[in-house]
Amino acid sequence: MAEILGKIDHPFFEQSILNRCGFPRQEVRFGAAFGVDVSVVDLPNGLSIAQASDPLSLIPTLGLRESAWLSVQLIANDIATTGFAPMYGQFVLNLPATLSKTDFNNYWHYIHEYCTAIQMQITGGHTGFIEGQHSTIAGGGTFTVIAPSGKIRTSAMAEAGNCLLVTKSCALSSAAILAKSFPKTVLNKTGSEIFQAACDSFYSTSVLKDALIAVNNFETENDITAMHDVTEGGVLGAIYEMATASGNGAIVYNKQLPADHTQAAICNIFNLDPRYCIGAGALIIACKKEYAGNIIKRLSLHNIPCTEVGYLTERSSGILLHENGSSKPMAYHSEDPYWQAFFKAVKQGWQ
Repeated sequence: MAEILGKIDHPFFEQSILNRCGFPRQEVRFGAAFGVDVSVVDLPNGLSIAQASDPLSLIPTLGLRESAWLSVQLIANDIATTGFAPMYGQFVLNLPATLSKTDFNNYWHYIHEYCTAIQMQITGGHTGFIEGQHSTIAGGGTFTVIAPSGKIRTSAMAEAGNCLLVTKSCALSSAAILAKSFPKTVLNKTGSEIFQAACDSFYSTSVLKDALIAVNNFETENDITAMHDVTEGGVLGAIYEMATASGNGAIVYNKQLPADHTQAAICNIFNLDPRYCIGAGALIIACKKEYAGNIIKRLSLHNIPCTEVGYLTERSSGILLHENGSSKPMAYHSEDPYWQAFFKAVKQGWQ
């Protein structure tokens, strides 16, 4: 089997996982599915429980505080796509045997601090130290929220005709992590202004605020139909996933994709296309066309940029990218190019 970096692709998921999910239970409304951030299980009294899981980060070139931030926020981002904040969290830590107790205490302090800030209680998990563990992945976590069934959103609920909105910029987290991981290289190649802007953007990699402001306490319950967190595959990958998960097609206008100058400059150093790079911090929103302007304005009042980039279509139309005057099928990269760029820079001794 060929080496796989990052998440598995759609065909692999369909062939190896989708039909092997244990005993089917009727109360599971949304289970394992390609392009869906959360599972949803119906409970009594009109409530449902939504859950999301993701790896935990421990990246030496980044630092303990920054790694803890990613560990909490990347899972919280998935829950945020429901329109609610996480309430409970479980952490499984498989840590390097070489990690000192002092470093562990610092790492866990920041985990606690960031969970407290989003008002989520840590309810348990597992902590262990493993010989030979040298990965930047330190285990995994699962976050949970309980909310009214009719208000929980998933990416599978998007509808043909919906406008597609994107908050912030493409490649937000990729650029920030690369700048902070290889500061000397990035500083020398871009200058202090871009380098500092990229570093400062690191703590913008949460979409919890974006999502909660967008739904506006569900004052208009039918305006936003679905949301999807941008992770591996970037903004275009996330749109592809949402369209596929909801059984729709899409058309995306390349010129309208938000690609901030800072992120573009960092990606250029590492020979990356910002549209397809890990983009935590950006949120894809599918909404009824007549509400798009209100949602964009609502976010702008909180200094969160939001751009309309296209719309969902009938499935038969396909998932298309419009650029250079014509539309063509949108590419979906099963392997995010960020991973190769990161490890190539490590091997080359970039600092």
